[in-house]
Amino acid sequence: MKMIDIGKSGLTASAVGIGCMRIPELSAREVETLIRTALDTGINLFDHADIYGGGQCESIFGEVLAGQPQLREQMVLQSKCGIRQGYYDLSKEHILTSVDGILKRLHTDYLDLLLLHRPDSLMEPEEIGEAFDDLAGSGKVRYFGVSNMNPTQIELIQSALGQKLVANQMQFSLARSGLVDSGIHANVPSAQDSRDESVLEYCRLKNITIQTWSPLQYGFFAGTFLGSEKFPELNAQLNALAEQYRVTPGAVAIAWILRHPAKMQVICGSKNPRRISETAAAAQVELTRQEWYSLYCAAGNDLP
Repeated sequence: MKMIDIGKSGLTASAVGIGCMRIPELSAREVETLIRTALDTGINLFDHADIYGGGQCESIFGEVLAGQPQLREQMVLQSKCGIRQGYYDLSKEHILTSVDGILKRLHTDYLDLLLLHRPDSLMEPEEIGEAFDDLAGSGKVRYFGVSNMNPTQIELIQSALGQKLVANQMQFSLARSGLVDSGIHANVPSAQDSRDESVLEYCRLKNITIQTWSPLQYGFFAGTFLGSEKFPELNAQLNALAEQYRVTPGAVAIAWILRHPAKMQVICGSKNPRRISETAAAAQVELTRQEWYSLYCAAGNDLP
């Protein structure tokens, strides 16, 4: 498994991580199988959020850690906070309360990484800084990051922090490729101009690792592009490359993200142990430059 130094902080994790949003459908025994399968394939990062399943995702994962505490030291455990029912809340009080709840549900004393889940228009950077100081000082959180934020929002928060932000979690896939569209279409009037303009370049300059969510989805939770009749050319190329590299089409799609020199980390949401093993194989595939651009165009994008 390829490893990534997240934000060049010294926190090393697998290039492919497991998103745990869907695990409430599983039993504790099934979650343990999922965890052990991931670890056996070299995947050590597990991604949570306090809103996933209303906290149930963390609770069932925590059941496994409570019964198998030795597993904790083999993993990089992260969670997110800041989304409440009907609004966002990055106040100091809510961040601290959220982390206490996360740690209790996960049956762990600390998080390796805490992400602020969504930008809160009412956020006070100084409050966030105070919360992070408390969490770092108490040993409850080792590293900090954000999610779904643009460069200016990150700069605003970073201005009040004593800690460096090391990660930004963003949606990115072959069929939702805004992170690279804006750069490719720089100085060209194009419908592919994106709200994600310069996020990728900014994060590279600041040594912030981009963690990509929904790596096999198109649109905003519209569905997977794998096997979709909406993407015939893309699937034809994925299938051909899958045969060439002896992996699954999904692994090729993941390898497309990992091929980028930004050294992005991919968060995969599968709860199927077999698929996790197949996905882990993506880290061993090194697509050529020509293959990367060919897949990009096959997904419906153009080059100016």
